[in-house]
Amino acid sequence: MAHASGSGKQGGAYKEIVEWIKALVIAVVLVFLIRQFLFSPFIVDGPSMQPNFETGERLIVNKILYTFSEPKFGEVVVFDVPEQGRKFIKRVIGVPGDSIKVEGDDLYINDKKIEEPYIKEAIEKAHANGELYNGGGPNFPNADVPEMTVPEGMIFALGDNRSDSTDSRVIGFVTDKEIVGRADIIFWPLDKLEFIKHWTK
Repeated sequence: MAHASGSGKQGGAYKEIVEWIKALVIAVVLVFLIRQFLFSPFIVDGPSMQPNFETGERLIVNKILYTFSEPKFGEVVVFDVPEQGRKFIKRVIGVPGDSIKVEGDDLYINDKKIEEPYIKEAIEKAHANGELYNGGGPNFPNADVPEMTVPEGMIFALGDNRSDSTDSRVIGFVTDKEIVGRADIIFWPLDKLEFIKHWTK
């Protein structure tokens, strides 16, 4: 009887181990599927989106949104830059058919001057000091990217920190296929936990 009882305990332990392995495998598969198709983390690296995003902040990127909708002006997106082998975070400024012009701190879309509330304070502070916010950044169009109109299947994206951002003024338009998704949540550091505001014009 003692032997049978021991065998029963061993069998129960074996079954429990198998159940734990199954649960772990399912968890790993779910994490993989979620990261592959729904959401993925992204770490901000560099000053190009200051003052709204800082180096080291961790974001959750919504990868499925643009399967059902198109990027819109003011949305913060993450996209691949194949030539550099890394991802950028920038703000959507132009969508297909838009004619874009950047002159100093003035942004024009289809010949209409556009207010940019997400950098309004930064621009006003620079002007109060007698400086241009986009002082060190190129205007647009320029010699590197002379085409003003956003082609079909592409977006025009700018960093919020215009004087220190490698963006569509330098690398050109971003294709839909290169867009990873929309940055929707800052989840780290915890004191900055919030949903990201996406401005529209």
